[in-house]
Amino acid sequence: MKEHVADVGDLEPGEALALELDGPDGSLVPVALVRDEDGEFHALSDICSHGQVNLSDGEVEGSTLECWLHGSTFDLRTGRPTGLPATQPVPVYPVTIDGERVLIDLDVTANLNA
Repeated sequence: MKEHVADVGDLEPGEALALELDGPDGSLVPVALVRDEDGEFHALSDICSHGQVNLSDGEVEGSTLECWLHGSTFDLRTGRPTGLPATQPVPVYPVTIDGERVLIDLDVTANLNA
């Protein structure tokens, strides 16, 4: 189910926002909502697969998000690590823009980690 999490104007290009959303099983899911430098929105797990810290506190560079703790970088589209030390991907979730509303669907994991 798509959930309204923000409005388009809430994030400038190059910014990330930490969210806690209700998952399909009722548990809270930490999600980083990221607007890349081209203005596109992405949603991925807010927990680094290497350091277990919030990715939303890191730096957005192009279409990647860098973990602030050890410098791992993740592709915003696929969740795949693009820089060490992380070797495991993080889940990504579909984002839909409906007018000015940003919607995330936690019922679907959209990563392309295979």
